Amino acid sequence: MEQTLIILKPDAVRNKHVGNIIARIEKEGFNIVALKKITLKDKDAKKFYAVHKERPFYKDLCKFMTTGPVVVAVLEAPGAVEKWRKLIGATDPAQAEANTIRKLYAESKEANAVHGSDSEKNAKGEIKFFFKAAELKGKL
Repeated sequence: MEQTLIILKPDAVRNKHVGNIIARIEKEGFNIVALKKITLKDKDAKKFYAVHKERPFYKDLCKFMTTGPVVVAVLEAPGAVEKWRKLIGATDPAQAEANTIRKLYAESKEANAVHGSDSEKNAKGEIKFFFKAAELKGKL
């Protein structure tokens, strides 16, 4: 079994899509290992997205991620990282395949509803960023 981190971004929370997205996650066969609603502080958003620090969208992304609450969760399934990334679709919802999370719920390329880890290695680090071992019931 593999784990991945997901974030339901401020636009998805604000637009009341959390329930629909969680239902879809369960329908697709993921096990939800941990889940919580938080509000990111600026310093935390900057630290989490530091990998993008040199990219032109970094400041706007960090600002956006602090505009309201987010839902962070750990999903588990065989091939969870790839399975989740396929389910969420392209970053730009206009280019996302039909019935993907971003096609259904994203507002724009910037307000794209969800985050998904891009590799198993990054997933492990991202999970540790948001969750203590006790919250994961020893799954890490």
